[in-house]
Amino acid sequence: MPALATHPAPAEPAPSAPSNGGVRVRVRGVRRTFAGGVRALDGIDLDIAPGEFVALLGPSGCGKSTLLRLVAGLDRADAGSVEVDGAGSAGGIPLAAFVFQDAHLLPWRTVLTNVALPLELRGVPEAARLAEARAAIEQVGLTDAVDRRPAELSGGMRMRASLARALVTRPRLLMLDEPFAALDELTRQRLDDQLRALWLARGMTVLFVTHSITEAAYLADRALVFSPRPARVVADRRVDLPRERGPRTRTDGAFVRETRALFDALEQGGA
Repeated sequence: MPALATHPAPAEPAPSAPSNGGVRVRVRGVRRTFAGGVRALDGIDLDIAPGEFVALLGPSGCGKSTLLRLVAGLDRADAGSVEVDGAGSAGGIPLAAFVFQDAHLLPWRTVLTNVALPLELRGVPEAARLAEARAAIEQVGLTDAVDRRPAELSGGMRMRASLARALVTRPRLLMLDEPFAALDELTRQRLDDQLRALWLARGMTVLFVTHSITEAAYLADRALVFSPRPARVVADRRVDLPRERGPRTRTDGAFVRETRALFDALEQGGA
């Protein structure tokens, strides 16, 4: 395993990483301290290439979600800079989307109208937004539930709807904050498969926060390992697994080696 460093150089983008549709994310010297002097981030430097799928892995409370919120523009850094090339909007449709751990669906709306909501808020005509919503729902395998309300859905179905709502805007940057953490293992693995397939098809840049070593190794082509708070990058590892992954990947020797390397990085980083 490569030696760990407090501020490792970013890994070079994999030659096979999809670049169509993704954006570059650059973080330079970012620090964030909350009320009471709690420092969440301490001099973070990152360079995410267009179209990369990057897992952010670290112990609870280390600052992973804080970093994601800074990239998303939901919070401001005390020092340093965050740049997202091409971010903003095009034709009134945002180029970035965020999926939270909780689905945050409106209980009085159907799956269809929940998914269409971001387009509705941007004034997209009803026929067009509903057509886009149906297409996004189909992509996540939820077509049979378009007329159901959140209370009629399982946890996995609610997360599919939340993912469809993010995809309906055709984002070039997709950020996910432990979206599948509360689900049972089988449902979680199925959604991991679906998310990776969507990434392969769309080529967007993905930042995925997780506590799960196996999820990080399975989903991502690159894993960033953080120290306990205040977060520092202690390892920046290219995940050496085939581009096409499936159930057998999880029992393959290469997968076991990758999960072990990430475990060792967490342990050596002080987790």
